[in-house]
Amino acid sequence: QVQLVESGGGLVQTGGSLRLSCAASGRTFSTDYVMGWFRQAPGKEREFVAAMRWGRYYADSVKGRFTISRDNPKNTVYLQMNSLKPEDTAVYYCAADTRRYSSSWNPDYWGQGTQVTVSS
Repeated sequence: QVQLVESGGGLVQTGGSLRLSCAASGRTFSTDYVMGWFRQAPGKEREFVAAMRWGRYYADSVKGRFTISRDNPKNTVYLQMNSLKPEDTAVYYCAADTRRYSSSWNPDYWGQGTQVTVSS
């Protein structure tokens, strides 16, 4: 089993920045896991944001504004979010899986989510 705990959400104004963190733990967790982020806004379906193992993958809506990174010794993945917009408002979920990332990536492990609110 793998446990994921997110932190770093909050309220920010349009154009501001936030950094989310996700700490992974568990007997089976390793650097072989793909780690990533999804988000879900009120009344909308959950959507992919970013993922990485060795390569980095981004949704078109966040390219150039968000950066995913990873600290393997700490088993932690980060999401640096810059130039935030009101449409980025959502609950952000950390996710992990051993399967290779693809456009249909559906991870097995999820965090509890952290709220990001961008005010206009």
